[in-house]
Amino acid sequence: MTFRMRLFITIIIVALLASCNKSDATYDTKADIKAKEQPNFLFILVDDLGAHDLSCTGSTYYETPHIDRIANEGMVFTQGYAASRVCSPSRASIMTGQFTARHGITDWIGAASDTAWRRANRHNLLLPAHYNRALDHDDITIAEALKEGGYNTFYAGKWHLGKEGSYPEDHGFDINKGGWDRGSPIGGYFAPWTNPRLDNHEDGENLSMRLANETAQFIQNNDKQPFFAMLSFYAVHGPIQTTQGKWSKYRDKATASGVAASGFEMERVLPIRRTQDNPVYAGLVEQMDDAVGVVLDQLESSGLTDNTIVIFTSDNGGVASGDAFSTSNLPLRGGKGYQWEGGIREPYFIKVPWLEHAGVKNETPVIGTDFYPTILSFAGLNDQPQQHIDGVNLKPLLEGYDIESRPLYWHYPHYGNQGGNPSSVIRVGDWKLIHYYEYDALELYNLIDDPAEAKDLSSVEPEKTRLLYSKLTTWLKEMNANMPRKDELYDAKKAAERKDYIVNNRLPRLERQRMDFLSEDFDPDNDWWGSMVTKD
Repeated sequence: MTFRMRLFITIIIVALLASCNKSDATYDTKADIKAKEQPNFLFILVDDLGAHDLSCTGSTYYETPHIDRIANEGMVFTQGYAASRVCSPSRASIMTGQFTARHGITDWIGAASDTAWRRANRHNLLLPAHYNRALDHDDITIAEALKEGGYNTFYAGKWHLGKEGSYPEDHGFDINKGGWDRGSPIGGYFAPWTNPRLDNHEDGENLSMRLANETAQFIQNNDKQPFFAMLSFYAVHGPIQTTQGKWSKYRDKATASGVAASGFEMERVLPIRRTQDNPVYAGLVEQMDDAVGVVLDQLESSGLTDNTIVIFTSDNGGVASGDAFSTSNLPLRGGKGYQWEGGIREPYFIKVPWLEHAGVKNETPVIGTDFYPTILSFAGLNDQPQQHIDGVNLKPLLEGYDIESRPLYWHYPHYGNQGGNPSSVIRVGDWKLIHYYEYDALELYNLIDDPAEAKDLSSVEPEKTRLLYSKLTTWLKEMNANMPRKDELYDAKKAAERKDYIVNNRLPRLERQRMDFLSEDFDPDNDWWGSMVTKD
């Protein structure tokens, strides 16, 4: 072969390689361009929203078209979990990437523990464990990590992770609109409200819409720099309130479908709602959904939709017992405060606009701790494995790949307001084990065969039960987890009297209230909680 021929072949090969490299770099211009930019993040966290409280997750009663857009345009994790059955621990896990037993906030901040629990007159067998009452400043929150990486950070709404000195602005957020130590909207959902981090503009203003408007304003003002905006609604936590118009809409919808003769039955400790027919709660859900629409529309009008990752989830299950007894989580068992799936299974949506995953349903078990490393990965920032130690990067799932299976853990050594028991939980694969501290009892469920947790298999599968219990107890020891202790003053007679009162008095009263909400002349406070204030 002549020199000239060899030179010609070499030139051809180099050209082909260059062409291949160029092709690899530009095979999908939209994906390539967006992957090279630092994306924005909009994280929407709803309080007390149940797994089936959205029309896109199965409700035929509540209407949530704006949230449905996120699900329809993103990936839906059908087995997405909160890290706790109540709010503060779950929120701390999102912020830190750690399970509750590790960061130590195991109950909602403000709940009584140890001997102080006796003042609640619940007459329980155990005294709830002590717990941390603020987010640890030694932890690097997801906001602090993003801020260090060049992001503007914004927070609107419920915080409930410590008193002043441990507010959002003390943990990495540049701006805080409405986040303080309270877990419910003091003064309700219509102004005037009491909130030292959110002033009142005009009487009758809706709180969810105000938080959305604050978030939209932040987005509008930050369209040139990457941002992390966290919209953390107080809704749909009690007190449940709505406008007359929304109540009327859902009252008519309930009556048109036929109102069931009863809406509650007894769970182990408290009555639990079995029907989604509460028109006040339905209106509250729709108000929150309207607010989500405002923020999504702002992304669109600002030209940021194509480079903003949107995350949507809830901090615990819907309130079926205790508090406002608002919703039903069926076919899942239980609700907020409970150890069963209704207390921890959540809507869990992630929309990455340059990935082709619109409407895809992923059945991989995922949890609130996973948001931290996932966000860092998409932001192009380094992992912080010593911080988000219990979180897993979900980017491979969003790109169509698998991730390694791992155990999930929950630890709640407390009695809640909703009827759940002090217990710890492990899920491995399809199996879920619950360990109850009152009587050292165990329950085992196969969640694929029995998602309603109706059949305890602990006696049928003794080896599986033993293995999971051993794994759970080993993990709790490694965490040095806080534990409840026996109440030496426990009075079984008083406990039985309380149970009798609940069955014979509280249950009938809840049924009467349910029918009152559905009556034609329902008229709370004569002005619908201030929403009908006459403007000058």
